[in-house]
Amino acid sequence: MLKHRLFFGTMMTAGFGSLAILDGWLDGSLSRSTPDKPIQATLLCIFIAALTLPAQRELARLAAAKNLKIFTPLAVAASIMFATAWYWPQIINLSPRLYLPLLAAFTLAASLLWQHLFYGNRSVLANCGATSFAVCYLGLLASFVLGIRIEFGLWPFLMFVAVIKAADIGAYAIGSLLGKHKFSPTISPGKTWEGFGGAVAFAVIVSFLFSVSCGIMRWPSAVFFGLCFAFLGQMGDLAESMMKRDAEQKDSAGKVPGFGGILDIIDSILVASPFAYLYFRCCA
Repeated sequence: MLKHRLFFGTMMTAGFGSLAILDGWLDGSLSRSTPDKPIQATLLCIFIAALTLPAQRELARLAAAKNLKIFTPLAVAASIMFATAWYWPQIINLSPRLYLPLLAAFTLAASLLWQHLFYGNRSVLANCGATSFAVCYLGLLASFVLGIRIEFGLWPFLMFVAVIKAADIGAYAIGSLLGKHKFSPTISPGKTWEGFGGAVAFAVIVSFLFSVSCGIMRWPSAVFFGLCFAFLGQMGDLAESMMKRDAEQKDSAGKVPGFGGILDIIDSILVASPFAYLYFRCCA
């Protein structure tokens, strides 16, 4: 299991890193020597939108185990529109400050209409609540991922993703090899304090290396960044573990050997992304 996770984790990280670097090369954000083009992160925008469909299907599967109904076509469409909120102002004159609340209002109205047309008066709060949660979780949180890339550039974005995934790798590797003391036995019995220590160590090292090589922030801020986002990434993983445990599912799906499903891969990034956006905004 450990070798499968490390192998597929390395392959996915390399593939995503290559996509992000190609994206930066195309829009001029790869190097300071070339001017940035007016439209940034097109490939990343497409990639995030493409992940939404399988991720929403996995979330709908978890919800169905608790007799909750997510309106998947509506949730997918709304999640894509939320997740790409920072992209469209580059093309049309529409601020995310206006776009996001309007989209939230229209999504809620659309979910009520969907409920009326297909399910009537049965489980209105449960179905509409589950759909709204799915849109916020996979749409609103994902919007900050693209926001980091567009507002702060390619290298801060890669630093954020690398720190989160380094924490995941550190937690799993050290926890598997040395873990004895349970971190959260009721939610995720496999997590240990030793694994959490590995997450912190790996995240701090990667964050420090980015600060030294890319000049994104001073090294003390980078060390603090690694410490904070090792914790936040693990909290994101625990949040999804709560959903899986409630639904009595080990993984959200079985698509990726050693990981499970799409949700099992992106959970830590999603929860940490708004905090990373705020950190780059205030501290970098």
